[in-house]
Amino acid sequence: MPRMRLDKLLAHLNCGSRKEVQAMIRAGRVAVDGAVLADPAAKVDPDTAQVALDGQAQTYRAQRYYMLNKPAGVITASRDERHDTVLGLFPENMRRGLFAVGRLDKDTEGLLIITDDGALSHALMSPARHVSKIYEAEVDGTLAPDAAERFRTGLTLRDGTVCLPALLEVLSQQDGKARVRVTLREGKYHQVKRMIAAVGGTVVGLRRVQLGGLRLDPALSAGAFRELTGEELKQLRDGKENRG
Repeated sequence: MPRMRLDKLLAHLNCGSRKEVQAMIRAGRVAVDGAVLADPAAKVDPDTAQVALDGQAQTYRAQRYYMLNKPAGVITASRDERHDTVLGLFPENMRRGLFAVGRLDKDTEGLLIITDDGALSHALMSPARHVSKIYEAEVDGTLAPDAAERFRTGLTLRDGTVCLPALLEVLSQQDGKARVRVTLREGKYHQVKRMIAAVGGTVVGLRRVQLGGLRLDPALSAGAFRELTGEELKQLRDGKENRG
């Protein structure tokens, strides 16, 4: 990888703003390969240099990838003056450069990828890729007997919007309530809710459990996040479904 200015590297590692890390470097708080380096403009190799701030090693990663279990009540945005956002679930010193891949409605929970990798986001969200998205929904009402078949052949919504073929699985149904799993390969506005409404139901709870080949970690509580493993990142990039 090309050599990088020391202040730029530390800012990328969320050690502070560019101005703040320049002050840290000049104060002698930064060591490179065991020797104090006081020049913010000094060039280092981020892949091989051993950089420490106040004695704490700083590990460089070209991009960051996190799995977030989005809770209801927060919006998928980087910032908003009126509403809590998904980035607000991250410590302030980690937020620089991060954004959500795609979006989930304010009241929708579940799997959301947070990253600074624009190329991955484009690949996952490109309509031409048809990356699968799997949701589990709690539904009020009795679904039409042919609901699954209408999903399979490509449902037309009440406003005339035509949806691509999708998969509807009824996991349980009793006393006018149902729990279903929906697999889509597109992402129209409120699509799951509108498709369920077209076949007689009302979504009262919605959770995304899978994106492409990546499943939501069941051990991740609502509002919590963690880094993706190398294998998970591979699953996400490959886009192969893992029904688990």
